[in-house]
Amino acid sequence: MAGRVAGKVAFISGAARGQGRSHAVRLAEEGADIIAFDICGDVETSPLPGPTEEDLAETVRAVEALDRRIIARRADVRDFAAVKALADEGFAELGRIDIVAANAGISGELNPADVMSEAGWRTMIDTNLTGVWHTAKAAIPHIRAGGRGGSIVLTSSVAGLKAFGNIAHYVSAKHGVVGLMRALAMELAPDMIRVNSIHPTQVDTPMVMNEVIFKLFVPQVEHPTVEDFAPVSQAMNALPVPWVEAVDISNALLFLASDEARYITGVTLPVDAGALLK
Repeated sequence: MAGRVAGKVAFISGAARGQGRSHAVRLAEEGADIIAFDICGDVETSPLPGPTEEDLAETVRAVEALDRRIIARRADVRDFAAVKALADEGFAELGRIDIVAANAGISGELNPADVMSEAGWRTMIDTNLTGVWHTAKAAIPHIRAGGRGGSIVLTSSVAGLKAFGNIAHYVSAKHGVVGLMRALAMELAPDMIRVNSIHPTQVDTPMVMNEVIFKLFVPQVEHPTVEDFAPVSQAMNALPVPWVEAVDISNALLFLASDEARYITGVTLPVDAGALLK
């Protein structure tokens, strides 16, 4: 069924590449206009290069190619004033906000909790938990103003529902997203604003497909490749696949954002190829 979010406006963090770009395109395919932002730069303590302004421009081109409107800006989810300014701008120009995809997140240093740096811990929590709160907080007044209800989808992880070693800061942030989701679901229910979280397994995006992550899973190989990583990653999942695609997460988000999920709130939805069964 086409047009599942026709006429609606989505506010998306981390939209320059990976899952965020996929969310913007998938929602635009189904009729939504987009307000998008990303840091467009590196994040201190993260071992991976951040997205670029050209990455965000590519998201704009992809959405506009679908004949949908998009407002895209450079903003850091840790900076509430910047996030709020964009939500206010987008609402003023597009007239509404109906959907929030709080997607922005980073990977960080890979160390046991007792030797992890304080800076690494703080940056992770500030980005992957507080940044999610900032994104929702900036949009909620505008969803309420519409009086039509809405859908907020917070991106967590399988690491938001089970533990993994050497990434205690990431596990803690992603578990925290679940608590935030449940609290928001209770607080916003009277306004018919639904709040849910999505929990991906490994996804084929730059955040996963890099040597830093490969090394975490295949430490015995000096310079592991995607071929080294694939069987170890597949062993995490019940289904015989090593990872899922960004569009698989976007399809779940689209469902939660659509009227098909109009009475679904407070749910932790895994898109995990069965990883949580193991």
